[in-house]
Amino acid sequence: MQELKDKKALVTGGSRGLGKAVALALAKEGVHVAVTGRNKKLLEETVNEIKSFGVNADYSIFNVAEKIEVKMQLQRLIESFGAFDILVNNAGIAAFGSFLEMPENDWEDIVRTNLFGPYYVSKAVIPSMVELGSGDIINVSSTAGLKGNAVTSAYSASKAGLIGLSESLMFELRKKNIRVTTLTPSTIASEMSKDVLKITDGDPEKVLQPEDFAQLIVDILKLDKRAMLASASLWSTNP
Repeated sequence: MQELKDKKALVTGGSRGLGKAVALALAKEGVHVAVTGRNKKLLEETVNEIKSFGVNADYSIFNVAEKIEVKMQLQRLIESFGAFDILVNNAGIAAFGSFLEMPENDWEDIVRTNLFGPYYVSKAVIPSMVELGSGDIINVSSTAGLKGNAVTSAYSASKAGLIGLSESLMFELRKKNIRVTTLTPSTIASEMSKDVLKITDGDPEKVLQPEDFAQLIVDILKLDKRAMLASASLWSTNP
């Protein structure tokens, strides 16, 4: 088991929900954390909470689906914060509806955010990891990427694509001592999932909580460097 203290992590979509839970869980381990998002107020609040654990924190405001924004903002962040040892590609969006009725713009936005977003962010961060000679990348996909549903065509397509990208990166980067893990959680109680829980009459207290998934990520990162978890699914016991 390796020590995480004083490592540096980047968590996209880190101002609320799962991303914020991951950022705080890492901070508790002594990791310096930078978060990204699109809401300045929420990002500032999250950074203040991260700093309460005695670590450094920073934030950057950009849309992961916008290639130029990602490149410019992450270049600035790496220059000011330092190279990242850990990248958690968590930022994502969801919308559900039948294939023919969902507006094309919504369909395209989901794929750009959930698939192209991690691609753009990873491409900006990986070169510094290669220089360091080590690193951990955790890509947050979904069980929806493993199995489609009648109303999840865009979301499932984007998350299935992320699984393919993540697995391919895993084989390519392991030779450079960089671990890539694909995570496929089922429904987690969050702002994004509230509509799904209403549809399925789900009990938010019985499904996975952001803190549950954040703990899994911390445990994966603590694995000795000789070990790599390629993928993992996390489900609620009895939702």
